[in-house]
Amino acid sequence: MNIFHRPYYQSEATQFIDQLKAKNPELAVKQRQGLKLLWDKAVDWSAWREYRAAQVKQKPYVYQTLTD
Repeated sequence: MNIFHRPYYQSEATQFIDQLKAKNPELAVKQRQGLKLLWDKAVDWSAWREYRAAQVKQKPYVYQTLTD
């Protein structure tokens, strides 16, 4: 038996989200549409490789101002 198990407890945040979903059943569809809009992008791998190849390597200690 788990002493921390509280089967009937719901936080205020969980209650709020459950109420919001009950009031707006289309909310899940809108969330998925927003996810696709912002995150589900096609990656241009050739452009990505060019970007990575063009990067300049950072020096080991970037704040060093003295030169040899």
